[in-house]
Amino acid sequence: MNGLLEKITQCNDVVNGFIWGAFGLVLLIGTGVLMTVLTRFFQVSHLAHWWNQTIGKLFAKDTHSDGKRAISPFQAVCTALAATVGTGNIAGVAAAICIGGPGAVFWMWVAAFFGMMTNYSENVLGIYFRRRNMRGEWSGGAMYYLADGVGKKKGLKPFGKALAVLFSVFAILASFGIGSMGQVNKIVLNLESAFPVAKLESIQVFEGVSLYPVLLGVIIMILASLIILGGLKRIASFAERVVPFMIVAFIIGSIIIIALHFRNIIPAFREIFVTAFRPKAAAGGTIGYLIGTVITQGFKRGVFSNEAGLGSSVMVHSNTTVREPVVQGMWGIFEVFADTMIVCTMTALVVLTSGVYDLGAGAIAEGRSDATLVADAFNSVFSFGNIGGKFVAVAMFLFAFTTVLGWSHYGAKAWEYLFGTKSTTVFKVLHIITIFFGAVLTSSLAWDISDTFNGLMMIPNLIGVVILAPTVVKITNNYVNRILKKKDIEPLLSEFPEYQNPEEEN
Repeated sequence: MNGLLEKITQCNDVVNGFIWGAFGLVLLIGTGVLMTVLTRFFQVSHLAHWWNQTIGKLFAKDTHSDGKRAISPFQAVCTALAATVGTGNIAGVAAAICIGGPGAVFWMWVAAFFGMMTNYSENVLGIYFRRRNMRGEWSGGAMYYLADGVGKKKGLKPFGKALAVLFSVFAILASFGIGSMGQVNKIVLNLESAFPVAKLESIQVFEGVSLYPVLLGVIIMILASLIILGGLKRIASFAERVVPFMIVAFIIGSIIIIALHFRNIIPAFREIFVTAFRPKAAAGGTIGYLIGTVITQGFKRGVFSNEAGLGSSVMVHSNTTVREPVVQGMWGIFEVFADTMIVCTMTALVVLTSGVYDLGAGAIAEGRSDATLVADAFNSVFSFGNIGGKFVAVAMFLFAFTTVLGWSHYGAKAWEYLFGTKSTTVFKVLHIITIFFGAVLTSSLAWDISDTFNGLMMIPNLIGVVILAPTVVKITNNYVNRILKKKDIEPLLSEFPEYQNPEEEN
């Protein structure tokens, strides 16, 4: 088994190095910059409007009411956040700081700022090009705007179709990586650390794998299958109840830790901004190499966390009852804001202020490891009975488990596009099986595979967003003129005439 894992690692390293090289990073951030400029910095210039249309409407009736074949806007964003707020927000931030230093957090913010408009654009296109499937449910996602949007450009029909197929294949693979193996791997590591069971750990099932992770993998598989096999409505219902609770609980715990170490807040921010451009020297590393590492880690972990640019969350946003593409696009902006600007920043400040990361030395404090860095930070305050570590383990379980659920829907929609609606149960079973492999794989391999699949999925999606940028601008201007400037013009709600009527029954 070790020989097989070694070959997988070698192949993955080659592909990963290419995807996350200059081409991938320029495409990722360049698309966000392009959409930000073309929409005239919509995330800033219309901040009050998108804030009021998202968080400001959480208690409005139409935000929560859902139809028989669609989910509510709140359920859509909770399901999307369930898929994005995962191990990337805890272990991912810790890993970025350990590898790239505190400066990586700054580049996560940069990626998120521009990623807001990438996510916005994806969701606008997702609503505009979505269609009903044979069950009467909405089906949308990058594969549809690649085939029906890019494919309708003169001479680009084969290209658009090819991009749609590639995206769907990569989305299925990504659902096995970021959406299953990477998440479950961190669940197991944290549960083993917080709740050790010596008898189970002493029994070897495979080489280097004890009975403990095997049992955890089986239990998580059973729990996931009970929800995943129930379809999107059951996933959305679960997410609507769990996601707000887990985010608020984690933020409250983080605020307590940061407040008790308030003297380190300013030094932490100073270290983030200074080392973003002047990373601390390391043996054998030139300043150019070090800066490249900091930026790459920030961008990679930012994408791993908020998924802006992957085209993934479009597949659940497209299932909402909302008819206005721009309205769901604004939920996409809020999604990235909540994920990175709030949750990831909280995690970073917990690590940097609590002392588990030595700001002076620019490295993990002696005796610490990146795998349990956040748990150690919580234990610096909540140390009695390892309460801090147990809290993080439970939080990690909820964060990662809901991510597995959200990504099961993403992969199912990609599978549906390739093989039809009736065969999606096959994918769901395969997705559940990969949970077990995540429990027994090594941590580094699970994360590296996730990064690779993310990058593969990102490329066709972003090419499509760039080609369809004029469409996004046209739909955005139409909305601004109608809703904000009160002009009497026809709305742009769908590419297809049969879905243009906003009164259509869900």
